[in-house]
Amino acid sequence: AVLVALVVLGAHPAGGKETSGYFQEQFKGDCYFTNGTERVRLVVRHIYNREQYAHFDSDVGRYIADTPLGEPDAKYWNSQPEVLEQRRAEVDTYCRHNYGVYTPFTVERRGEC
Repeated sequence: AVLVALVVLGAHPAGGKETSGYFQEQFKGDCYFTNGTERVRLVVRHIYNREQYAHFDSDVGRYIADTPLGEPDAKYWNSQPEVLEQRRAEVDTYCRHNYGVYTPFTVERRGEC
């Protein structure tokens, strides 16, 4: 609310830079499979304005900061046991589950037209 009030009143943002008027925050979950579901790796990427700032890697088991912007978030998420437990479980609940759902329509249909 304070930033909105300052912008409405004509104050310039910190650093004298004009804001772009928009921002984009996204996260992407990528599942990597080897030998079906024998080996599964989940990588969850957190992206702000097209720059990945932090990610979770199931092979490592925790969040990793990719930029200084991601350091506070990675530190916070790594301090939350329930957050890490949920991410680690998503190898099964998200990756393996979706592999089972989509395999009949994708992997097993290769070459069919």
